Amino acid sequence: MADFELFEPKSWLELQAYLFNEKDDKIDRFRSPYAYRGVYNAQFGLETSLQRLGRIPSKVEATMIRNFRKYSPINTLIDDYNNLWNWISLGQHHGLPTRLIDWTHSPNVALHFLTEDMGTYNMDGAIWMVNYVALREHLPEELKTPILSKDIFYFSSMELKQTIGNSIEELYDFSSRNTNTMIFFEPPSLDDRIINQFALFSFMLDPDSSPLEWLKKHPKYLKKVIIPSGLKWEIRDKLDQANITERIIYPGLEGISKWLKRWYSDKNKV
Repeated sequence: MADFELFEPKSWLELQAYLFNEKDDKIDRFRSPYAYRGVYNAQFGLETSLQRLGRIPSKVEATMIRNFRKYSPINTLIDDYNNLWNWISLGQHHGLPTRLIDWTHSPNVALHFLTEDMGTYNMDGAIWMVNYVALREHLPEELKTPILSKDIFYFSSMELKQTIGNSIEELYDFSSRNTNTMIFFEPPSLDDRIINQFALFSFMLDPDSSPLEWLKKHPKYLKKVIIPSGLKWEIRDKLDQANITERIIYPGLEGISKWLKRWYSDKNKV
């Protein structure tokens, strides 16, 4: 039995009440300290795309980032062309296997990704929730001091460049000097997708380690919401009514096409 909190809603209202129940008593506002990740299969863990390659991540990460930078167009639009963290974010955004995991501040965006593929409505899905605010207490002192002194909850790519370093060698050196932990940062606003998806990234200092196994050792920061397969159609239709659609998640012609294809699909023939 998992030590972290598990919840399985029986209705849309019960689900929404659970996901939007977090309140910051210090300011008397409904502000959640959680990051959300929706997966269409409840059996999925929190492996990174780099780990899913089947190789030892630390053996291939540096080469992949080097080649991604080398072969990318020179006019690639990122805020700081020499910032390692911008390049890793850009790679993750465009499908490069990295040590990053995608999260969102929005529970409903997480529900969108959980229900985006109608071919998976026969299986239970899940939303992983991690309390990134409380996790700050596990940061190395070199990171904890600046983030707590500024009363901020996660890093920017510029702050990671200043604290951890600006090369993969500096990152590995920093990792070797500190206890493994999970770190959250907000990616640069590379395009409207990242903005509209309310995106947040996490990474482990040790890229070979399992994020889920690490979180299981700190279960008070982790929650999992099991979404029964029978709820998926209702969730999908109500997200559409709330304008949480591919048209918003993927601004542009691709998103419009994805949205229209799904909208006009016959439910009984999916």
